[in-house]
Amino acid sequence: MDSRTAGHALEQIASYLELKGESTFKCRAYAGAAKGVRALGADDLAASDRSGELAKVRGLGPATLAVVRDLIETGESRYLEQLRASAPEGLLEMLDIPGMTPARIHQVHEALNIDTLEQLEAAAQDGRLGTLPKLGAKTAAKILEGITTAREYGSLRLYHHAVVEAQPILAAVRSHPDVERAELAGALRRRLELAGTIVVVAACSSDPAGIAMSFTRVAGVRSATVNGSVASVHYVDGAHMELHCVTPERFGVALWRATGSDSHVAAVSERLGARGIVVVDGELRDARGRIVPAVEEADIYTAAQLAVIQVELREGTGEVEAAAAAALPCLIAAGDIRGVLHCHSVYSDGKASIGDMARAARDRGWSYIGITDHSQAAFYAGGLTPDQVVAQHDEIDALNATLGDFRILKGIEADILADGRLDYDEGLLDRFDFVIGSIHSRFTMDRVAMTQRVLRALDDPRLTILAHPTGRLLLSRAPYAIDIDAVIEKAAAVHAAIELNADPHRLDLDWRHLRRAKNQGVMLEVGPDAHSTSGLDYIEIGIGIARKGWLERGDVLNTRSADDVIAFARARRTR
Repeated sequence: MDSRTAGHALEQIASYLELKGESTFKCRAYAGAAKGVRALGADDLAASDRSGELAKVRGLGPATLAVVRDLIETGESRYLEQLRASAPEGLLEMLDIPGMTPARIHQVHEALNIDTLEQLEAAAQDGRLGTLPKLGAKTAAKILEGITTAREYGSLRLYHHAVVEAQPILAAVRSHPDVERAELAGALRRRLELAGTIVVVAACSSDPAGIAMSFTRVAGVRSATVNGSVASVHYVDGAHMELHCVTPERFGVALWRATGSDSHVAAVSERLGARGIVVVDGELRDARGRIVPAVEEADIYTAAQLAVIQVELREGTGEVEAAAAAALPCLIAAGDIRGVLHCHSVYSDGKASIGDMARAARDRGWSYIGITDHSQAAFYAGGLTPDQVVAQHDEIDALNATLGDFRILKGIEADILADGRLDYDEGLLDRFDFVIGSIHSRFTMDRVAMTQRVLRALDDPRLTILAHPTGRLLLSRAPYAIDIDAVIEKAAAVHAAIELNADPHRLDLDWRHLRRAKNQGVMLEVGPDAHSTSGLDYIEIGIGIARKGWLERGDVLNTRSADDVIAFARARRTR
């Protein structure tokens, strides 16, 4: 029994327990055990058990350890089989559909005898779903939309989930004795917001085809195919690896081809062709058929007479032309960030105190944090009353007196109301160092009305930053209808900033719009939307997206000092 298969079984148990309505603590215990067992990365858990290593795995307790030992001894889990017997496996798929909570899944299963996504879809279409208590036609329509979205995106994962899934796979490839070097490629290396297949390129000291074949026979594989020295491996837990095995001298070309989008590779290939160089059997060859050495990717760009193009830019959106004109941007880096401005505390829906958030930000090397709890209209998220705002400001003043060269800024995430006004009156808004404006309601307004709502909010000089401007939640909620070009143009005209929300479920503004905002002179802000101290680390993901949008240090507000941030906000109010 291997770690991946055992981890998958534990994860399924957690999901079934959730469907049964078991305690959150119990569900999390099995989910945590799954994570710990996967991280062990063992092909033979029996040996790990004999050595005592298994019992030391973080997250494994007596009950979860008993499940793993059952798997080791019999290849199956009796507990998992009991749970499967009580809840059809098709119900697990429904957990991935927005709006389908465990309680709701139980309701539709009991009331309508629905066991599969297909049956759920039919019930939503013919009206049966909408007749159930506490559901209704609108909720049924949203569930139907969620099913469509799930099918559209298929096996795609959010970036941060895909990266975690990829690490043990990459580590396994690197551990092969005949693999000299291995790197991630594809969408993950380009840091796309969604990724499916985990693409790995490996430089092999001998027999690339044989090494590729060897990875189809490891533990935890559900199915696999091999085409030459490229293996397509599907694991039992749904992960999919595409492994390109090559000789070391072909590594540069293989990594470049497996990394770039098709349009990027085509554009560089065209540049190479214009110089008499073609890619043949994974090698560069000149007009006389001689090999042009390309052990590293840089060799390819040199051969094409281009500057090396950063991986995040390899999307075929003009980066090759920019490289040819020596006009590539000097992309922002994580070390350029001096502070973070979109953070929540226990005053609203955060999980940490202001002091804990501040200390965590300081530990990450930043010099300030902006606390932006929800305004009172967001009552469902513990929005602050005016009296609570005053109390919070007093607490921030007291903390600032103890933090030395670190500073807490007084911010707010003010709801943009349906008519475009900001929550709170002008007097209270003027008390904040800066104001973030966000939409958290009435998502179904038509495009004209929603656009006018946001444009009116941008007319308010107290609005410093427009947060998550399209309202999307990746893989679960589409952007609301809005003319984003008009919003960008307005922000440029009134000198307001637009947020790149770094929460990996949002990553909004989309990187495809960032370059347009940059070119129109809009100031961008990369905000973690952190609701805990660990949420501060979303900044790293946001920086990857900022780089995809061609952003440089000077384009981002929170690469500036705290005083400069406050000056930016005040300049808006005095224009």
